[in-house]
Amino acid sequence: MPTPTQLLKEINAGKFKPAYYFYGAEDYRIIEATKYIARQFLPDRQIATNYRKLNGRKSSAREVIAELANFPMLGERQVFNISEFQSFKPTEVERILKMLNPPDHNRVIIFTSPSARTPKKKSKFLNTVTAVTEAVEFPKLTTGEVRSQVQTRLGKVNLQIEPKALTLLVDMLAGNLGAVVGEVDKLANFRQPGETITGDDVAAIVAGYEVFNIFELADLVAEGSASKVLHMLERLLLEGNSPVTLCTFIIQHFLRLYLIRNGKPLPGNFSWLERRLKPQAARYEPARLEQILKDLAETDAQLRGGNLPPKLALEILVIGLVNSRQNTYG
Repeated sequence: MPTPTQLLKEINAGKFKPAYYFYGAEDYRIIEATKYIARQFLPDRQIATNYRKLNGRKSSAREVIAELANFPMLGERQVFNISEFQSFKPTEVERILKMLNPPDHNRVIIFTSPSARTPKKKSKFLNTVTAVTEAVEFPKLTTGEVRSQVQTRLGKVNLQIEPKALTLLVDMLAGNLGAVVGEVDKLANFRQPGETITGDDVAAIVAGYEVFNIFELADLVAEGSASKVLHMLERLLLEGNSPVTLCTFIIQHFLRLYLIRNGKPLPGNFSWLERRLKPQAARYEPARLEQILKDLAETDAQLRGGNLPPKLALEILVIGLVNSRQNTYG
């Protein structure tokens, strides 16, 4: 199974597989990889007509099969993007995959699943799909990869960044490539070429991801402001964060509150964050934080394999936290 980096090298070398399956925790990277393959494989004039997108939750297996039965004519190329592929029944998945044979060098079929529906490693679905496609998992970027991405992107616009500011920025981006792209662009517009980005710049400009927004969300939960919590949750989702990603961020945040409330040090280099979290941690009894973490774990499991729509499951969670706020104060 190739890594995203290996996939990029193959595509840049003009080496395309007949079929791919993209999945993992990074929705932004999956979307960008799919679009990149389409742009590289199809001539510009064919993008509008020969790039077909179908959604497994909205299209039937019959409709997908009918689309795949239409082979390109006169040497034209095609790219099919079939998202939410895990939504089909096992028998439907097998029927659709049979359409890959015989392979045609004039078309590429890309099956994808969102982070909320990432299949389990040993699931029958994943084994079935990977047997006939080039499967690529898109995990969150590592700290080193985020650091490299930030420095490379800033270097292209002739900007430097202070070491402490870089550490803060990497923590805030939380492995999210979409956040890297958006927030580095904002910083690039904030400073002139040749200048250096400081920690104050990062704190002032980068406010769209994990540390600060989830801190604010937890504050709103503690205050019992249901309408504000839902409004902020909607904004975070619109920014491109998936429900699974947001749940992970919230779990990390309340775990930090739990550690601080019980006098435990935070793992990693988070001394700057510990000072800020102490007042918030003091608003929760240790027992209440334990219950919150249990509730979060149940919601995380629901998001990754339950029957409720991911957004609804997350909304139910945060409203439940708000409604039980009378038990959160020390």
